[in-house]
Amino acid sequence: MVTTRPELAGTHGMVASTHWLASSAGMAVLEEGGNAFDAAAAAGFVLQVVEPHLNGPAGELPALFAAAGRRPRALSGQGPAPEGATVERFAGELGLGLVPGTGLLPATVPGAWDGWLLLLRDHGTMELDRVLRFAIGYAADGFPVVERLANTIATVGELFTAHWPSSARLWMPSGRAPRTGSVLRNPRLARTWQRLVAEGERAGGDREARIDAARRAWSQGFVAEAVDRFARTPVRDSTGREHAGVLTGEDMARFSAHYEEPASVELPGGWSLSKFGPWCQGPVLLQQLRMLEGMPVEYREGVAEPDTVHNAVEAAKLAFADREAHYGDSAREGVLPELLSDEYSAARRALIGGTASGRLRPGRPGGFEPWLPDYVAHGRGAALPPDPSGVGLGEPTVSRSGESRGDTVHVDVVDRWGNMISATPSGGWLQSCPTIEELGFCLGSRGQMFWLEEGLPNSLAPGKRPRSTLSPSLASRGGEPVLAFGTPGGDQQDQWQLCFWLAHVHGGLDLQAAIDAPAWHTTAFPASFYPRGWQPRRVMAESRLGAERLDELRRRGHEVVDAGEWALGRLSAVARDPGTGLLHGAANARGAQGYAVGR
Repeated sequence: MVTTRPELAGTHGMVASTHWLASSAGMAVLEEGGNAFDAAAAAGFVLQVVEPHLNGPAGELPALFAAAGRRPRALSGQGPAPEGATVERFAGELGLGLVPGTGLLPATVPGAWDGWLLLLRDHGTMELDRVLRFAIGYAADGFPVVERLANTIATVGELFTAHWPSSARLWMPSGRAPRTGSVLRNPRLARTWQRLVAEGERAGGDREARIDAARRAWSQGFVAEAVDRFARTPVRDSTGREHAGVLTGEDMARFSAHYEEPASVELPGGWSLSKFGPWCQGPVLLQQLRMLEGMPVEYREGVAEPDTVHNAVEAAKLAFADREAHYGDSAREGVLPELLSDEYSAARRALIGGTASGRLRPGRPGGFEPWLPDYVAHGRGAALPPDPSGVGLGEPTVSRSGESRGDTVHVDVVDRWGNMISATPSGGWLQSCPTIEELGFCLGSRGQMFWLEEGLPNSLAPGKRPRSTLSPSLASRGGEPVLAFGTPGGDQQDQWQLCFWLAHVHGGLDLQAAIDAPAWHTTAFPASFYPRGWQPRRVMAESRLGAERLDELRRRGHEVVDAGEWALGRLSAVARDPGTGLLHGAANARGAQGYAVGR
């Protein structure tokens, strides 16, 4: 298969991300002697500046990582719903049927800052100012505007001008959306970071104490105070009305990022794949792979054959139906082992027939009855007009009122010592809500993923995390972590990662060829983003699968939409060969932003 660029190989370090400036910043840290965790944090902060339509400082950070010689661990920098966010408040008092996609109501507690600093404190080696200096420089001095950033600002420009003037002043400084390739600055964000660093240094003590002081300056200091003040003023949201927020400084003070045990399964070929647990959608990739065990996976000249695509699509439908019925931060104890069990996987595999299913079919793992929200059980979202947009490069689909789907960024790093990390930061993007002008960023809208119905695994409740789409991956072989990968793309993340896994592990393609291979996904399950529609038989596929394959999928009952030649996914990946010590890296060419760097 002809690829867009070579798979990189070297021995010093590899950084791959969704933007070349972030990858370069991460590599600069490795060159200075920092480790993979220092580099990932530096890249992550740069992504908050150069892809502000996809993530921001008040977003969230889920990361899977492995320190050299140690087993994988999960870092949850996902903030929960505030104390005032209840079904009674949103559905009863405000009369809402869904959590809005924009404004102040869907804001969860910001988690990215605390997550990155916890990682730095415990596993990094560098001082905070050294890690942040690249992001501060781009915020203060400017960065080049990529096309999709310019398009996003143009789309919501009328909203900014009419209702969110603080956002208009930051993102439209000349009174109109910036042009692609122009230079954009965010000096107030630079000053916020500089003040956080200064307050950490002023506290004194050792490196760890200074980092903890910078964490407190965010969650208990001037940042939390500014957020508390801002959230009290009603703003226009996607309901068409103005609402004040429920997030408070006290909510921020109570939160801290933490470590978790990842969910892992053993797979054929000696592989073990680790994901986050069922509070997010991560286990759907594990379910899909377990269902496909024993089924043929065939590639011809680097392209998946129709049987492979069909079986993968049908496995995705079943796994995501289970996500809707069983996943959430209130998931029933013991449900995940049942979802991944041999018996249940075989039963779900048996449901994959030769034609496309048009029904949402959650199962009963271990006898657990499926719990579906009324919105889904009554098919209201399926009645929404089909909308094939928003699947493209993993970028948000942005409406004029600011709703987004398919948001985020991604970064993977491996260093010469064998440290490895996969992170999918997101949230707090510029179209979430008005900019907090004194801080230079806005709050997130991850709360839109909750349901406003009591008693569900993913019901809105104070202190609970939304069932996030964010889903980094870390794979081991022979007990050693060897592969970190992931992609933006909202609900599509664990489908595009399935495409990558099948191409790399089963199709034998190297990292870059597997990323470049034609991809697909289905929208046959409720979306996680407002207004939460779905199309029961829809399959989005890249035309490079070939007309013959696409026609065969249509013959099997799939409603195939040609997404274009290069349209689906923004994957990146790094790997380490324990036998040779060689490091490998690759990144997505779609959209002309992602790059891997290394030596």
